[in-house]
Amino acid sequence: MKHKAGFVNIIGNPNVGKSTLMNALVGEKLSIITSKAQTTRHRILGIVNDDAYQIVFSDTPGIIKPAYELQTSMMDFVKAAFDDADILIYMVEVGEKELKNEAFFNKIIHSKIPVILLLNKIDKSTQEQVEEKVEYWKEKVPNAHIFVISALERFNIDAAFNKIIELLPEAPPFYPKDQLTDKPERFFVNEKIREKILMHYKKEIPYAVEVETEDFVEQEHIIKIRSIIMVERDTQKGIIIGHKGSALKRVGAEARKDLEIFFSKKVYLELYVKVNKNWRSSANQLKRFGYKD
Repeated sequence: MKHKAGFVNIIGNPNVGKSTLMNALVGEKLSIITSKAQTTRHRILGIVNDDAYQIVFSDTPGIIKPAYELQTSMMDFVKAAFDDADILIYMVEVGEKELKNEAFFNKIIHSKIPVILLLNKIDKSTQEQVEEKVEYWKEKVPNAHIFVISALERFNIDAAFNKIIELLPEAPPFYPKDQLTDKPERFFVNEKIREKILMHYKKEIPYAVEVETEDFVEQEHIIKIRSIIMVERDTQKGIIIGHKGSALKRVGAEARKDLEIFFSKKVYLELYVKVNKNWRSSANQLKRFGYKD
C-alpha cells in the first residue's frame, strides 16, 4: 500500500473551536484554548503519524479584520494556510452564517482541493437546528464534505478523521515519524503562560501581552525555565503583577502545573514582567517574536 501524506489546514472565525479540534485530532494539547477571541496567534502544526500515512494538521488564528500590525501578521498565517493545504477544514458553529472575510470565503467555495466543512458545537443545539444548518451549508459551500461534530465532546471526530485519510494524496512523509509538532519547547512554555493570562485578566491586558522564554535548561529530574512577560505600558505591568505579586504568582503556579504535565517532568518556573512599548505595531518586535519572517 502506498504512503499518504498532506497538510490539513483548519480555518474559521474566532472561537468556533479550531484549537479544540486540533488537540482532539492530534491527541495532545498543543494549542491553547480560552473563551477569548484571538487566543491563537501563530500557525501551529500538529503531526499525526501512522505506518500508512502522515497528517500535518495546522491550527490558524481566527479570521478577523486586522486593526494593528500583529493582527495583520496573524492573517498572513491564514493566507499561508490556504496556499499549502492539501485539504481544507472549514470550521463553523451552529449560530454563524459565513466567514468575516469575503475574500477568504470565496477561496473556500472555489477551492481546487478537497474541503471538509465541520459544523461544530452541535451539543448546544436542537436536532431541528442542526438539520436546518446542514442544508444551509450544503447550499452555501456545495464543494464541501459536511460533518456535524462536537470537538469538545469528541462527537463524530472519528468520521471526519477517516474522511481526511481517504482524501489525503499519496506522498512520502514531510517530517520524521516521531515528530509531534514543528514548534520548539520554548514556544509551548510561552503559550501556556499566555493562556493563563488570557484566563485571568480582562479587557486589553491579554492582547497587550507577549511572552518570551529566555532560559530553558533541562536537567535529569527538572526543567529550569525563566520567562519574561512583555506588556506595552507601565500600568499594565502593575496589573499583571497584582497586589504584592499575587496575580503573577497565580499565573506562574498554574502555568508550572500545565508544563509539568506537558513535559512529564518537574518544572521550576521564574516569571518577570517588562514593558516593551507598542510591540504589537513594531515590525522589528513582531519579527523577534516569530510573527514575521
